[in-house]
Amino acid sequence: MFSGNAVKLSTIAMACRFELILEGDDPVRLRSAGEEALTEIERLDAELSRFKPSSNVSWINAGAAKTPVKVDPQLFELLQLACGLSYWTDHAFDITIGSLMRLWGFGQAECRVPTVAEVEEVRKFVGVEHILLDSESCTVQFDLPGVEIDLGAIGKGYAVDQAVEVLRSAVINRALLHGGTSTVFALGEWRVGLGDRSIANANGNVHKSIVLRDSALSVSAVYGRSFESHGHCYGHVIDPRTGVPVNRNSLAAVWGPSATYCDALSTALLVLGSEWLSEMTSRFPSYNGMVIRTG
Repeated sequence: MFSGNAVKLSTIAMACRFELILEGDDPVRLRSAGEEALTEIERLDAELSRFKPSSNVSWINAGAAKTPVKVDPQLFELLQLACGLSYWTDHAFDITIGSLMRLWGFGQAECRVPTVAEVEEVRKFVGVEHILLDSESCTVQFDLPGVEIDLGAIGKGYAVDQAVEVLRSAVINRALLHGGTSTVFALGEWRVGLGDRSIANANGNVHKSIVLRDSALSVSAVYGRSFESHGHCYGHVIDPRTGVPVNRNSLAAVWGPSATYCDALSTALLVLGSEWLSEMTSRFPSYNGMVIRTG
């Protein structure tokens, strides 16, 4: 039983609430480290969001089809990783999903169901093969206009990992950080519940209780952002290969050492279903997961 001090902090970033619990003997040191970690999340939100006109991602989306866009090494490495993960997940995870997200209206004022023809037209812009990365010049280029990067399926996990590195640098040994209750990292040992609607540090209505020790867990689910049309519910997780929201599975969870990987892999697992789970654990032996089918 922990008997020291606990500090709780939070911030709003990446269209969700990040919450951080730190435990230790020095509350002043805990608060200072926690505030620095949340500041890092806010900084990454400003850089990675395609909805912020001044972000680096918006800059790439606006100009990379015309000319190579130079980016900082940290973002370049993230884009390299994301492209690799797309190939490793059979393109079920793909950061060029932005044009499809825009077509369906996710992240905008109003969602709608596009026509089959509209989906087919936009699908030609989807696929990380359209991203040309030059490691020598640290530049990003698209091979045709209309390609749009959206880091929504990896950015939150990446921000969590970077914040955890801030905490580790401050020698924080016990903390729990989550973003929007869908991605969590545990420094030290924590038991978290995977519930119907979220990850929670509680003993509520859970499908599975998982002990995390210096590791992460991420959930992708169709209910996070969704809309109804003619009696059908459309979730915000789109299969990049079809251009249509996932409906066969309602939730996928992945846990392992990196929140970045967990974030991307849980998206791929939601798209591909439980049939891909054994292949995932074979390709990524440090990770495990589960899938809950719709209905």
